[in-house]
Amino acid sequence: MTYPKVTTDPTAGQGAVPSSPRFPRIEEGVLAYWAEDDTFRASVEQRDPGPNGENEFVFYDGPPFANGLPHYGHLLTGYVKDIVPRYQTMRGKRVERRFGWDTHGLPAELEAMRLNGIKTTDEIVEMGIDRFNDACRASVLKYTGEWRDYVTRQARWVDFDNDYKTMNPEFMESVLWAFKSLFDKGLVYEGFRVLPYCWNDETPLSNHELRMDDDVYQMRQDPAVTVGFEITSPGDLQGAKLLVWTTTPWTLPSNLAVMVGSDIDYVVVDHEGQRLVLAEARLAAYARELGDEPTVTWRGKGADLLGLVYAPPFSYFADHANAFRVVAADEAVTTTDGTGLVHSAGAFGEVDKEVTDREGIEAVMPVGKDGRFTAPVTEYAGMLVFDANLHIIDDLKTAALNPGASAVTPGTVLLRRETYDHSYPTAGAAASP
Repeated sequence: MTYPKVTTDPTAGQGAVPSSPRFPRIEEGVLAYWAEDDTFRASVEQRDPGPNGENEFVFYDGPPFANGLPHYGHLLTGYVKDIVPRYQTMRGKRVERRFGWDTHGLPAELEAMRLNGIKTTDEIVEMGIDRFNDACRASVLKYTGEWRDYVTRQARWVDFDNDYKTMNPEFMESVLWAFKSLFDKGLVYEGFRVLPYCWNDETPLSNHELRMDDDVYQMRQDPAVTVGFEITSPGDLQGAKLLVWTTTPWTLPSNLAVMVGSDIDYVVVDHEGQRLVLAEARLAAYARELGDEPTVTWRGKGADLLGLVYAPPFSYFADHANAFRVVAADEAVTTTDGTGLVHSAGAFGEVDKEVTDREGIEAVMPVGKDGRFTAPVTEYAGMLVFDANLHIIDDLKTAALNPGASAVTPGTVLLRRETYDHSYPTAGAAASP
């Protein structure tokens, strides 16, 4: 077979370019020639790797999942992945391009769960880990044939016959070897990170996994509250309340600090016998509660508030070391919404964790892997954190009338209760921060 050639000579017969060429047919002719001639393999084999592989160009392809069909993003990056090895081949390098399959991770597990009617990790355990792994193996390579057709059709040169799969023992052993090598060099450490988390699947999620589907982020309505924490530091501001606004009332039992902006202007206003601290730029937003022209008894910068100690809103972690102080978080605190003071629970936000780590405040985690409260938050133990929101708000509301009836710390006040619409990741059935 000869390489398909074209000409504008109308007498050339089959090789002539018609006035209205069918490009798909031309492409298919080229692909058929490559297949019969084994052009790709020849382009690899005719180049000597060298005695020690010095003439090799190794191309590591980020492998896709094979339990779904390729989409535009896969094909677009596939062209880029094809250009680099071709260029290196033209420069005389030996470039073996083994296609790979990512067979681990949440997408593979979710697909196996869906196919087997499984909704929770407890059901996986009941089914048996071995059987579930077999189900994952069966589903994860479901579309390998379609992937081969798509990739070949886009004229990408890649070796499907000698592909690799991340579930192959040889691959897993290579990963463990690499990890051990890093460990031996002292480059591995154990730490605590804040990640998106799905309590339905009982696993943390990567940002990539949150972007797997277009509808992961959905609008939802959550309760928002403005709560005052009583300052206990001796001085002019003792007894005043630090007003914080949060759209996650369920994190208040885990409060560890209050964050402010060092250069933001703050005021103390009198309201029904109480002194309330908030950003001056947010006074108008609280005109309904404080009036159009509230009485201001103190003005200062956020820097003047740093180091003040306050009573936590709940008593569960009242003796926690280094906690319940006003700290700086200049990049995180704004006056575009809320009060200009931000409640911080170290385990439930990336910025919160960074700030509490900097301040030497160890994070607390009274929430189990199923998204339900655990000890020492006994009053809400067993409740899904979102379901606990209303109970927490009710306890904040009635604390002044029934001191000691709940774990709400005396002196804590609820100034406002409202609802807030925001975009939130759902990642399948449900996802928690």
